[in-house]
Amino acid sequence: MTRRIVRTITQLAAAAFFAFLIIFFLDRNFRLLPNAVHEYMPQHHHGQVVTDITITECNKVNLFSSCKLDSEVWHRVEKNLYLDKSWVSKAYIHVKRKKEEELTADDKVVVGVTVGRLDPSTGVKGRADEKWESRPAGLWVLRSSKPTASDSKKAVTAVDVLFGDDAVEARDGWQFQNTPLLLNAGSDIPTAHITVRQGSQVEPIKPQPRVNDNGKFKIMQLADLHLSTGVGHCRDPVPDGYEGGPCLADLRTLDFVSRLLDEEKPDLVVLSGDQVNGDTAPDAQSAIFKYAQLLIKRKIPYVSIFGNHDDEGSLPRPGQMALVEQLSYSLSVAGPDDIDGVGNYYIEVLAQGTSKHSALTVYLLDSHSYSPDERQWSGYDWIKKNQIDWFRQTAEGLKKKHKEYTHIHMDLAFIHIPLPEYRDPDSKIIGEWREGVTAPKFNSGFRDALVEQGVVMVSCGHDHANEYCMLSTNQESKKPELWMCYGGGAGFGGYGGYGGYVRRVRVFDIDMNEARITTYKRLEHGDTADRIDQQIIVDGGSVVPPREYR
Repeated sequence: MTRRIVRTITQLAAAAFFAFLIIFFLDRNFRLLPNAVHEYMPQHHHGQVVTDITITECNKVNLFSSCKLDSEVWHRVEKNLYLDKSWVSKAYIHVKRKKEEELTADDKVVVGVTVGRLDPSTGVKGRADEKWESRPAGLWVLRSSKPTASDSKKAVTAVDVLFGDDAVEARDGWQFQNTPLLLNAGSDIPTAHITVRQGSQVEPIKPQPRVNDNGKFKIMQLADLHLSTGVGHCRDPVPDGYEGGPCLADLRTLDFVSRLLDEEKPDLVVLSGDQVNGDTAPDAQSAIFKYAQLLIKRKIPYVSIFGNHDDEGSLPRPGQMALVEQLSYSLSVAGPDDIDGVGNYYIEVLAQGTSKHSALTVYLLDSHSYSPDERQWSGYDWIKKNQIDWFRQTAEGLKKKHKEYTHIHMDLAFIHIPLPEYRDPDSKIIGEWREGVTAPKFNSGFRDALVEQGVVMVSCGHDHANEYCMLSTNQESKKPELWMCYGGGAGFGGYGGYGGYVRRVRVFDIDMNEARITTYKRLEHGDTADRIDQQIIVDGGSVVPPREYR
């Protein structure tokens, strides 16, 4: 009896599955199901599909010239294709969109986009029956009226624009047009490239960081990349030229970062602020995608916080963080809404194997930008009391769970602007102190909170030419309590100088078998294979002084 029931259930399940496949195939090819049912089919795009794209161009001087279209019909991509750099011209991409279930028999769905001077179907075998439609600025649009066009993986579901000859697309499922839009822009205006998403939105990959099977975990800190919209301009480069030609800031910065990613193979990258050089990045998104694409391509998880320059351009911090949160391999989050700043959060690095226990906790906090009280505390902002309270409460709340780890758990922290304690001239340092420490003049007590919660190391950026680690000790007992490091500026779009500063990157090589942290720097020029100022800063889970002082 039992055997007969099992056989019947199996047969019914097989029949139901076969019927579903037939329905799926018929609906995909002939769209037989009503919209109310079709919405629940796997091929349905739950957002909107694009039915047309066009470009408007207008003259700033001519009062009767307008870049606006009917907002009830057209959605405008709010990026001036001239990036507000032209004295007389403005231009915008406009998109028609509809929900799939609202499409009528008269609607066509965009299934192809390209840019060029010639009709894409001209002289191309197999494309004679494709009717590409011409739009301004060399844009060509292929639209389909087939009932199943909106279900196709070719159906365009989103449109955007990126800028610069070095622009790249970092989002999964998006198709970037290498040929720029044909605008009457001068050489000083970054080229505009249309990029489209075809098919449904792809969920970003969010890996869980984990200590390797050998007990090792490596963190690379990229400080002050200062990327631009376009290739940027080198500041204080050493040497002046690059590979037989002029120094192009972003290309040289990204070449340097790419080389070290391949050589060091970090398990996590921390971007510690000023990834974007606000003054030269009228489109912050284009700058962000350049560094993100390097990491996504190599499948390296990364976290980021903001510096004082990131949001000086077109996109405020919340907008940038919302963008970064949607990228694959980015573990960045905006953090709590009820405390100051954007990007106050932590990530857990789990122990090796299949362990659910945290081996490392990495705290990241927003150190803001400029002082809110310039009269009393001129210079830079400080980490606020509610951020410190959040940090304390979070760290206290995690301690019980961290004790479940069978080895020694360690806590690290990253900020952008250095703490006032980085100025202490009597503390021991490893590395070079080249320039004045531009820490806030108001001390909000974050250093003491870090020590109180057992954080062994904090690292910052901001002062590009400083690249030391400083040992902070207890004032009374002189016991080592915290290492305070600089990453050292990595980007050529930010200043260098100070006697020929060479761009560099800091690495933290962590051995959880010994609860040991070794740090060193890698150079862009000169001794590029060397580990500069290599030093054990934590051993047995405890902060240790430089070897020459032991």
